[in-house]
Amino acid sequence: MPEIKTTRRRFIAGTSAVAGATLLTGALSRPAWAAFPERNLEIVIPTAEGGGADRDIRIFTSVWKNHIETSFEYSFFPGAAGQVGYEVYGGKREPDCYSLLFANMGPEVIMQALQKPSVKLGEDFVYINQISSEVMSLFVPANSQFQSIEQLVEEGKKRTVTIAVSRLPHPASIGCLALAEATGANFQLVPYGGGNPSAMAAITGEVDACALPLANPIKLGEQVKILTTFGNNPALAETGNAPAVNSVFGTKIPELTSSRGFGLHTKAIEQYPDRFEVIKSSMEKVKDDPAYPEAVKKAGLPTAFIDFGDKQRAMQGAEETLALAAKYEALLTGK
Repeated sequence: MPEIKTTRRRFIAGTSAVAGATLLTGALSRPAWAAFPERNLEIVIPTAEGGGADRDIRIFTSVWKNHIETSFEYSFFPGAAGQVGYEVYGGKREPDCYSLLFANMGPEVIMQALQKPSVKLGEDFVYINQISSEVMSLFVPANSQFQSIEQLVEEGKKRTVTIAVSRLPHPASIGCLALAEATGANFQLVPYGGGNPSAMAAITGEVDACALPLANPIKLGEQVKILTTFGNNPALAETGNAPAVNSVFGTKIPELTSSRGFGLHTKAIEQYPDRFEVIKSSMEKVKDDPAYPEAVKKAGLPTAFIDFGDKQRAMQGAEETLALAAKYEALLTGK
């Protein structure tokens, strides 16, 4: 599959010289003046360019660039619910801390559980942090005949209701299938290969509804009506007070969210702990930089979605999602 790459280059003027610099002894030593990073960092993104991941990585790096002396290259590898990008990152990128994975952890962990790619979470790579978290939502075009989640479910008891999703292995898919199972509605999921085409399929009437992370319909504004969220709604004002699905039906569907964050080769962390520390510490500075929430707001997103977490929290979330995928594997695979 061809590589889609977008590069932002900025000239860093000047050179650094350390008077009397000495070389450390030993075959594996690096010169003291060889500061990391010496070249651009590549961000591997396992979705198509122009979607939510593209938006969010550019928001983050617009601030991160102020805390690390480098530029960023964005490489997009859509396909197979994210598997293509993970295979590229795990098999075709050197584990040297110059290449990072930008992950949508919810759907991509489910993909790993169901499709079992060759690159293994916890062995070949780990998630080193999370920067945001979104609850899943279900929405319709603003002019839809369905103006409440109750109406959509009732229609699903009469006929098959079609729902666009970005990919089948996704927390939003689990939410829709679990709701159908709990209420007796008949929902058919239609994957469109990305958030934007999924939303447009609903807006143009190709499908009845769309299920995506909450930021997507919020960005669409008056074009859509948000019917429900699959968990606590942190943005009531921006969503027309859309209710949580369990509060409407008395169901016990687990809270379905997805976090965005970064992944890194385990070998890179082991072999280059100094480089990893530069990456980690510079990212942590973004968390405390007031420019970051301003950039999020400028992009039209609620700052309530900002949700920083360290490696332990990111990996714990991944473990919980793996358990969720196992619980709903039969619904997701039809087996």
